[in-house]
Amino acid sequence: MGKYIVLRLVQLLPVLLLASVAVWLMIYLIPGDPAIALLGPDVTPEQLARARERMGLDQPLPVQYALWLGRVVQGDLGVSYVGSVPVRTMLAQRIPVTLQLTVAALLVALAIAAPLGILAAVRPRSWAGRLVTVYNTLAMAIPTFWLGILLVLLFGLQLKWLPTSGFVPFWEDPGRAVRLLILPALTLGAYVSAVLARFTRAALLETISQDYVRTARAKGLRERSVIGVHALRNALIPVVTVVGLQFGAFMGGTVITEAIFDYPGLGRMLLQAILQRDYTVIQATMLFVVFTFVLINLLTDLLYAYLDPRIRYA
Repeated sequence: MGKYIVLRLVQLLPVLLLASVAVWLMIYLIPGDPAIALLGPDVTPEQLARARERMGLDQPLPVQYALWLGRVVQGDLGVSYVGSVPVRTMLAQRIPVTLQLTVAALLVALAIAAPLGILAAVRPRSWAGRLVTVYNTLAMAIPTFWLGILLVLLFGLQLKWLPTSGFVPFWEDPGRAVRLLILPALTLGAYVSAVLARFTRAALLETISQDYVRTARAKGLRERSVIGVHALRNALIPVVTVVGLQFGAFMGGTVITEAIFDYPGLGRMLLQAILQRDYTVIQATMLFVVFTFVLINLLTDLLYAYLDPRIRYA
């Protein structure tokens, strides 16, 4: 296992290098000039030239990339063009905020998907199984932004049960933090719950038909033990894969949800950076998202061996 982890970490280096090239080049597809966005449309040519020199935009593209990558390797993510704040400081402030929302959304998704997926697999032809299918279809069809707006209108403005915006760290005020997280977590987790429920149902249906499950039933074990202990654990591998991918997607894909609920996370910061042509913030945020995806993919692979002892890594 140790050799496998070291080998995978070594293999991550070229992946991250190629990803850094892609992230850096994609930035230049954004229309506009960050120097003009910073100084305004009335800037003089002399001021524009000095700003571009200070920002390093007057260098050839390969030189710009080499200088940027050298700073990133040393832990220097640059300074925001707009706020003159170190990007590393901005990320340190926003990552815990998005992480709190991501964990809450995944918990909501799992809390909904697990019972629905198991129910649909155990009783596929019952009315309950058909209701699960209807829920999955609706949850996957409804756009995230529309669901968020509906939740705000219903529970925030009409019924006034829950706050519609704001953020409080969980460790400072758990009660208020949970109230502020309910609506965005539901918005973000609804679609994922449907995906996980479908994967859970499909994997569990395949597992239930295996010989060891029939043997467990023949021994006289309760159906709850057969499903929960013998079948479900072996059906979790595809579900864990989806959970890992969705966790990485949440860390960088919460732009719409954070905008709807005025949530000060990575997605909100990324959207503002794009609108302001703040290249350094965009590059650092996208690179962090890629790194998160790669790291979670590695952790997911390692979790397979725990869920299924038959899996061995050479």
